[in-house]
Amino acid sequence: MKASKKDSAPQKLSPFDFIGSINDGPSGKNLLAGCYADNSESHIPDSPDKAYVPFIINRGLSYFTDTILYANAMNERAHLPAKMQFDFLRFGIRPRKRFSKWAKKTDDTEDVALIMKRYGYSSEKARDALKLFSADALDEMRAASETGGLNKKKKS
Repeated sequence: MKASKKDSAPQKLSPFDFIGSINDGPSGKNLLAGCYADNSESHIPDSPDKAYVPFIINRGLSYFTDTILYANAMNERAHLPAKMQFDFLRFGIRPRKRFSKWAKKTDDTEDVALIMKRYGYSSEKARDALKLFSADALDEMRAASETGGLNKKKKS
């Protein structure tokens, strides 16, 4: 009988698997059970500790008030092997269900693009500066930047 592809290949771990295991605490699944707390496995390409991405995992834990200090402690000690970081978080953080939306980059509006072009600001500075402009000032800036053309629709 042939083994299916699903049975023969180990499942690839994602950072969310690690975060879920950390949130389950010591009673949860130990995803790095076969790994060592040193870098001796660093040459093995299929080692599960290769899937442990400390930055992403710490970012996922930083959304909660009870785990942010643990995430910061691991950010300060990024040189530690994955097994040590994972075990510290798994055994240190109290088990609890934690759900959050990941912060995503917002798209810049036309007004932000206008401020960037006119003043040579970066997008971050332009978003900050947008709060300082009144609606009338933005209308004047839009009118001054219009170049005209046949395909422009006139707003009324």
